Amino acid sequence: MLYDLHEWQRTVLGSIASFSNTGAQVFTHPFSPLAYTPVSKQVAAGYELLHRLGKEYQKPEWGIESITIDEAEIPINTEICLEKPFCQLRRFERADKRAGTLPKVLIVAPLSGHHATLLRDTVRTMLRDHQIYITDWIDARMVSLGQGSFHLHDYVYYIQAFLKHLGPDCHVMAVCQPTVPVLAAASLMAQGQSQHQPRSLILMGGPIDTRQSPTQVNRLATTKPYQWFEDNLIHRVPARYPGAGRRVYPGFLQHAGFIAMNPDRHMLSHYAFYQHLIKGQDNDAEAHKRFYDEYNAVLDMPAEFYLDTIQIVFQDYLLPRGLWTINDQLVRPDAIRHSALLTIEGELDDISGEGQTHAAQTLCAGLPYHKKKAITIEGSGHYGIFSGRRWRNKVYPQVKAFIAAQQRRTT
Repeated sequence: MLYDLHEWQRTVLGSIASFSNTGAQVFTHPFSPLAYTPVSKQVAAGYELLHRLGKEYQKPEWGIESITIDEAEIPINTEICLEKPFCQLRRFERADKRAGTLPKVLIVAPLSGHHATLLRDTVRTMLRDHQIYITDWIDARMVSLGQGSFHLHDYVYYIQAFLKHLGPDCHVMAVCQPTVPVLAAASLMAQGQSQHQPRSLILMGGPIDTRQSPTQVNRLATTKPYQWFEDNLIHRVPARYPGAGRRVYPGFLQHAGFIAMNPDRHMLSHYAFYQHLIKGQDNDAEAHKRFYDEYNAVLDMPAEFYLDTIQIVFQDYLLPRGLWTINDQLVRPDAIRHSALLTIEGELDDISGEGQTHAAQTLCAGLPYHKKKAITIEGSGHYGIFSGRRWRNKVYPQVKAFIAAQQRRTT
């Protein structure tokens, strides 16, 4: 019922957003006499803000068509090299002679509300020195019921399948939520002595052990019983979508949670956007648009996956307690011997607290000291460890060096 009410609201707001967009153009178009009235900038800015608050945000384009290295522009081609019901394995291919000689890196994007395009800056930066593949998750409302369910253990199986597809000597980087299933996948592959074990694991800002420095996100998951999440946050997809009838955790609820974490910051950001429009500060206004085009574009998560994550990761702590079983097999990170481990945390991360990701260092007890490294980025929040200037200038050089070291190491 809530999902249907949301769709009705989107229809109403869509009409208002369309009207506001027209209004903004009327008060800014050079051929419109209203553009030359004393308050035209204020009215146009108000209409533009109303339009952006009311419009529906679609999945953004990747927009990575080329990269520049040593003043040379290198074209980038994208393709889907493996497709599963809930995820596409996307490849970014450099069109130059070095491309085939570079280390392969599988970037596992989070399935936590936003689209994988949130890692656009991560991909663009990594392409300078690596062959890049990424998990591009599909909005659950677009997956028909006939494709079956998707649990947390299915996520683990997907990662194993992608690693097998890419072959040996691949490195895997997990950003935020997927650090847990990636560590599980590597553990099970090590226990089975798979020849496709990744050469290295790079775990960034993830909830490996949420008992460490609990954040507001962790507390929300532990102050409510499991049944509360199923009764209040799980809804069925309306009839107009391909996934009609599928039980999901709707993206609009996750988005509301994102906003609720820092409402003052978002309100001030929108007010600043209004001021930028009035003052003609186009670059700042465009930066605001780019950020919120990404931030406001959300997807639905399969209910089974979401509820599994709540219980296994945030309430029962099964991985760090050594109690997580998948298909009757215990997940044992201490079985990992082949894959080197790099864990990265942000000093000011308010999503995955201090020590939650570095907990993997202790769990991977079978790895020798020289194959493990833990980095904490001073002054960095959650997003800073994989996007923006801190990522490019402080984090990436260390990631690049770690991967290069593992490429050279044969034992």
